[in-house]
Amino acid sequence: MSKSVPKAVPAAASLSSTVRPQPETQPQRPAEGLSIAQVAEQAGVSVATVSRVLNGHENVRPATRDKVLAAVDASGYRVNELARNLRTAESRLLLTMVPDVGNPFYAEIVRGIDSVARQHGYFMLLCDTGADPGRERSYFDLLRRRRADGAICLDPATIQQALGEESSALPWVACCEFDPAMGVPYVGIDNYQAAGDAVRHLLARGHRRIGLINSDVDYLYARQRQQGYLDALSEAGITPDERWRMNLNSLDYEAGASAAALLMQQPHASNAAPSAIFAVSDTLAIGVIHGLRSVGKRVPDDVAVVGFDDISLAAQVDPPLTTIAQPMRELGETAARLLLQRLANPLANVPGVLLPHRLVIRGSA
Repeated sequence: MSKSVPKAVPAAASLSSTVRPQPETQPQRPAEGLSIAQVAEQAGVSVATVSRVLNGHENVRPATRDKVLAAVDASGYRVNELARNLRTAESRLLLTMVPDVGNPFYAEIVRGIDSVARQHGYFMLLCDTGADPGRERSYFDLLRRRRADGAICLDPATIQQALGEESSALPWVACCEFDPAMGVPYVGIDNYQAAGDAVRHLLARGHRRIGLINSDVDYLYARQRQQGYLDALSEAGITPDERWRMNLNSLDYEAGASAAALLMQQPHASNAAPSAIFAVSDTLAIGVIHGLRSVGKRVPDDVAVVGFDDISLAAQVDPPLTTIAQPMRELGETAARLLLQRLANPLANVPGVLLPHRLVIRGSA
């Protein structure tokens, strides 16, 4: 999860010996040539303050930071990044490793990461790993070679664990997918509780036959949400029916549509098809709505649907999607702050963070 070339001087015209050439105008010093002292003078602050702002230090008042940045923008001052990197062994580059950049769920998280990174003088490089351990390993190699200062990983916990021993000393944090036992700072939500909340909402609406369309159980969140679904049914005295559960290796709309159509067309006892479906992502759930429509089922009259994430499209579909909202922007911002804490003090004990979720009730359930 992402900125003036001097004009050529024409050949001099021949001059008569009786005509004196006019003195040339002294060229203006290009903006790039401004010194940090001149930027400090324009901002009305010390050179040290300008340096702290440009290096992303936090001990600068917001109003002062804004004043310095405005002076930098107005002057066109540019930091000599190569020289600074050689002095400090810093790249000012943070990696964000995402398993699927095409999934809209990740977009707002990436924006949150980028926002905090820029506030602290870092750039963010979005890395699409495709949930491939080899590709993730190649990005971790950038950390080992100090081509990047730190990383935020959204890949499956199984991949993180596979690389855990060799990467535990590297500066990275886990976002959304995490294993607390790894000792790596993380941020996410309580997927187990959130899934239970979704199922309990359907139970409160009178549904007893509730299906689950899940993603690949290699993802920790998929296993946690599945367990939340199963336990919520069991607590209500309902024996989960395996025929109502499907695990997919894709989160896209087409996968959800195909799964819903197949689920409803499977042989069931009389009147035993699910009357509600919980899908573990909004992209799946939106596909589920279309898949149900393709086999003649109305939502929510015939089958209720609940999703997960609350992506922007969830409120725009027909009917609007009831879903579990994740604080996506805050997840990204928190992940970036945790990483910056780790970079500022590699020996500090940076804690894991669980952010709150909420149920958003709309027309689909």
